[in-house]
Parts: sequence; structure tokens; C-alpha cells
Amino acid sequence: MEFVYMKRLNKKVALITGAARGIGFVIAKAYKGEGAIVFIADINLEAAQKAADEIGDNAFAIQMDVASQESIDNAINEVIAKVGKIDILLNNAALFDAAETVDISRDSYEKLYAVNVAGTLFTLQAVAKQMIKQGYGGKIINMASQAGRRGEALVAVYCSTKAAVISLTQSFGLDLIRYDINVNAIAPGVVDGEHWKHVDSLFAKLENKKIGQKKAEVEASVPAGRFGVPEDLTGMAIFLASKEADYIVSQTYNVDGGQWMS
Repeated sequence: MEFVYMKRLNKKVALITGAARGIGFVIAKAYKGEGAIVFIADINLEAAQKAADEIGDNAFAIQMDVASQESIDNAINEVIAKVGKIDILLNNAALFDAAETVDISRDSYEKLYAVNVAGTLFTLQAVAKQMIKQGYGGKIINMASQAGRRGEALVAVYCSTKAAVISLTQSFGLDLIRYDINVNAIAPGVVDGEHWKHVDSLFAKLENKKIGQKKAEVEASVPAGRFGVPEDLTGMAIFLASKEADYIVSQTYNVDGGQWMS
């Protein structure tokens, strides 16, 4: 007997921001594996193209700076010109910084809010307009963080941006469900990747620790006993993008090895 596996995102078109590497890239591969056409949106077009080439057929690179409305609009227009629709948006692009309260700069604040909050908001808005025009709904997934669940010393600005993402998810979800657009979010815990070199170096300087010490301490604090990896997030990302999530609205799901319960 031959079993036929039904792909959960068959022929859906997914736009994923910040997808040239890390979490966004791994989710893009998972979406492709479930039958989706994926657009790898990133500020670095060369890196996005490399990622799309690695994924293969039905993966396309697109240049997109979520801090620029013109860039957002151009990217969405490019997707529509190529395939005629957008079914799924994953808002993944984000920046991180850390500083003592007395050392937080306006420049850092404005950069993080421009990408993490305004970028999420206005990319969602532009895609929602397109989904409303299409007339058959869609799925929007925002990447929040356990850092948005509570404050952390030295990470005030980043934590506040992710708290804003959780709040925006709730408000937009309640508004857009009347168009059959489901807006939900994922709150990852600590996920290993290239970005941890930057994170670890910041904390080494701020807390007078050796390189690698902060990362080891954080990993030891995870109830599951390890850092997450991007692949840990793909199941939730696929589920929230699928028809199975039609009755889920304005929720933020923790995928964090037990670091936060809500």
C-alpha cells in the first residue's frame, strides 16, 4: 500500500522577512517542504539569493528593508508581479542590542524600534491590504520573544520592542479576523545561531564575563537543558500558517524549552 502525504501549505505563497539566515531561513526551507512558494526577503539581497539558491525550486530572493516603507511596498509589488498573491507573512526581521540604563542611546532605540516594531507593523499592514484585496484571508505570523514576556536588566529596549510585537499581534488579530486573516505570534526562547556571538560579546563587556560564559549560563538556565535551534520553531510556524490554525486568533505561543509559562 502506498501512502500519500498531503502537504499542509501546498501552493501557498509565503513572504518571510529576515530570511537569509537563521530562523527565517530554516522556516523558509520547512515551508518549501510543505509545498509553499517562498520569498526570502532580506536587506542583503546577495545573502537572500544565496539562501534561495540553497532551497531550490519555488524559492525566490527579494531585497527588503523593513525600516523603509518604499522598500516594503516595492517588495510586495514584486511578489504580486511574480506570483499574483500572498497567503502567508512571517515577520521575522529583528535587531538586538544591550546597554545599561544610563547608557541607552537614542540611536540604538530608534534602530531597534524602526525594525522590530515599525517594521513588523508596516509590513503587516501592507500585506494585510493585499490579503483583503485578494478576498480569501491569509495567515500572518509575527516573531516575538520570551524577552517580550518580562523585562531583563540591560535589555530594556529589545524587551520592550518584543512586548510591543505581542501587543500588536493581539490588536491586529482582533481587527483582521473579520477578513479571515489570522494574526498570531511565536515567542522563541534562546535559540542558538550566528547572532549569539554578538549577544555574548555584549554581555561579556557589560557584565565583565569571559567570552562564552554568558552563553553557558543561559543554556544552563533552560529547563529543557539546551539551547533551542531554529528547527525547533518550524512545527509551530507551519501550524500557524496552515488551515489547522483557522480558529486561532491573536495568540502568542512560547517555544522556549520551558523558560516561560503563560
